[in-house]
Amino acid sequence: MRLPGRSGADRHSATTPGGTPPRVPAPPAWIRWLPAIYVAAILALEPITPEQWPVSFLLIALPVVAAYAHGPASVAAITVFAVVFEGVLAGTPCCAGRSVGYLWERHYVATYVSTALVGALGAVLAAHRTRRERTLATVRSVAETAQRVLLRPVPHLLGRVSIETLYLSAAAEARIGGDLYEAVSTVHGVRLLIGDVRGKGLLAVETAAATLAAFREAAYDEPDLPGVARRLERSVSRRADQLPSSEERFITTVLAEIPGDEPVVRIVNCGHPPPLLICQGRVSELYPSDPSPPLNLGVLLGGEYHIDVRPFSAGSQLLLYTDGVTETRDRKGEFYPLTERVRDWTALPPRELLNRLHQDLLAYSDAGLDDDIAVLIAYRLPDEEHGETAEPGQDE
Repeated sequence: MRLPGRSGADRHSATTPGGTPPRVPAPPAWIRWLPAIYVAAILALEPITPEQWPVSFLLIALPVVAAYAHGPASVAAITVFAVVFEGVLAGTPCCAGRSVGYLWERHYVATYVSTALVGALGAVLAAHRTRRERTLATVRSVAETAQRVLLRPVPHLLGRVSIETLYLSAAAEARIGGDLYEAVSTVHGVRLLIGDVRGKGLLAVETAAATLAAFREAAYDEPDLPGVARRLERSVSRRADQLPSSEERFITTVLAEIPGDEPVVRIVNCGHPPPLLICQGRVSELYPSDPSPPLNLGVLLGGEYHIDVRPFSAGSQLLLYTDGVTETRDRKGEFYPLTERVRDWTALPPRELLNRLHQDLLAYSDAGLDDDIAVLIAYRLPDEEHGETAEPGQDE
């Protein structure tokens, strides 16, 4: 069976083989070639400068230039080369009309000694840089593993619903944040969650993990979405009680349920941006008829969790997202017009739509995304595209 928009591997599917050290990304080619470019520039200057301007003294900086991209052994070898090359330039008449006697002139000897000392410091700097890069690579590898546990890959097919996801963390080096999503197949239908934890950092990640764990249990047990929301509220409240008073946490969420035997979607919106419904070339914002409070604010704001039922026929798409999408700004400070953009992409299958959204967000913000972004699309398969279904209550 061919699912619409499926091409290539999912962004969460790449893993490092067990026991393999994380790979340190190679520096850009221009940085690796910078020492050679530096020497070439000195060679170009030497013949055209007056004899009293010995630009070969600039070679003292060569080991530091090499330390930006090369290891300590390479820096040591480049240091030896720099000292020898300084001597060649000092005593070769063809270069600047100097006699061999300049080779041991005291200023040049001082240059050799200075280059050797800078080379030693450059080797130490290169060793330190190499250790930091390996540490960063290890941290990123651990963060990627943690994210695969926190935001585990969502099955691409749950019953008659195809699922596609996109996650971008504002903490580019950590690749993990406080936005969350999940999709599970239950006896009540396919249940979806998307949420955004107030705040950032490790506390936001811990709160997101607790919320996901609670949803993965409640989605199977509770007969309706308000019951799921109440379970999440209790879980988040218990988590918040363990935090200092200055670290209060709440979560905006959307819970959705797509039953297998009805062409509808049931939604509980807890203070979250409204989902988009894409159906027959039209895009609708599904605002709640009676908003429900964000998780952990139910006691303060009062009220119950209210459910809305909307048509969701075969071929329709439900786009859930966090406010990192709509709060992306361009250079003029204007917010990203998500609904208007999606209206131009209604003919795209889910995966291609997410890829287009990803590229458009980067272009709109000039690659300056400063908030976590999570997007989930649920696509109800037409009958002719529906193959094997997942057993109710089980993920594929």
